[in-house]
Amino acid sequence: MKKLSPNRTVACNPHLLALAPYPPGRPIEEVQREYGLKRVIKLASNENPLGPSPRAVAALKRHARQLHLYPDGNVYYLRQALSRRLGVAPDQLMFGNGSDELILWLALTYLSPRDTMIVSQYSFVRYQMAAQLVGARFKTVPLKNWQHDLPAMASAVDKNTRAIFLANPENPVGTMVGRKAFERFLRAVPRRILIVLDQAYYEYVQASDYFNGIEYIARHPNLVVLRTFSKAYGLAGLRVGYGVAVPEIVKDVDRVRPPFNVNRAGQEAAAAALDDAEFLQRSISVNEEGRRYLYDQFERLGLEYVPSQTNFVLVRAGREGKDGAAVAEAMMRRGVIVRPMGGFGLKDYVRITIGLPRENRLAVRILEEIVRNADRKPPHKLQ
Repeated sequence: MKKLSPNRTVACNPHLLALAPYPPGRPIEEVQREYGLKRVIKLASNENPLGPSPRAVAALKRHARQLHLYPDGNVYYLRQALSRRLGVAPDQLMFGNGSDELILWLALTYLSPRDTMIVSQYSFVRYQMAAQLVGARFKTVPLKNWQHDLPAMASAVDKNTRAIFLANPENPVGTMVGRKAFERFLRAVPRRILIVLDQAYYEYVQASDYFNGIEYIARHPNLVVLRTFSKAYGLAGLRVGYGVAVPEIVKDVDRVRPPFNVNRAGQEAAAAALDDAEFLQRSISVNEEGRRYLYDQFERLGLEYVPSQTNFVLVRAGREGKDGAAVAEAMMRRGVIVRPMGGFGLKDYVRITIGLPRENRLAVRILEEIVRNADRKPPHKLQ
């Protein structure tokens, strides 16, 4: 038996020792306390700057007196609403405490220590963490021109490959692959391999060659499509995500899913938000306006950025003597929280969530001060 350290009486599973906890973004309240700030804006976690859907808030108020009751374990009303909206059968839907939870359930259901998961370079860290949690291995395929290299991912398949996780658009890069490339990829990957297409930012995409992954499930029963109410619908605090797959996969996942994993408040709010078309369109419009503004400002400042199809932009803000983490720290001290990307292998980059117009202007003004100071040039005075 392996000897334990003096401070440990119970041994952790060996395959978990290399797994670092997920590093969440810092909350506004914590930053205010630490730096003595009265005003802090958070542009780090890709949240909707408009807040939640008004219909969702109204639904929460109506059902607040029922919070002493366990939620509907079958998520009946939201299931029926999504079934109608998406044109799929109710038994093709699975629900999670955020789509993040469904990533874990899929790994628990289909991966073992003998198996390998394929992901892209810089992919959402929870894919790799899910593989590590079950003791599976993962293989990382480099991006090509900041996009998924789908032919390389298909070529990376071997006899041990059991799953491929693919975010489209990608987080934290923000790019996407189009319909034809994805169709070739589906044909190239053997059907014994689970393909998880994460479309968390689906509603924000404006590219003409983007696609609805759900349309491919009938012809490719090894495909699972993930979506969420955390982004464009503004319900990140309630954690409601869903997946669409053939009924057999849904039944498999139900074997490991806890009985009440989606809370009552989340179910009611998500069903109401789904019908709030006006709020959704406003969220998309505000995001488009903010994205164009950030592009213009980054180009004015001479900062490299990756064109995005999401509600965030990856920008190379590191300068002489300052990497992305130092820039993010300096911005936070001035009241703007952004996400440093060193943990993803992008040490010179930060990811900036698109906010309201006044939030975007403040973020750019502070970023400009930091960048110009790093370049040893006098700060540019904004009008």
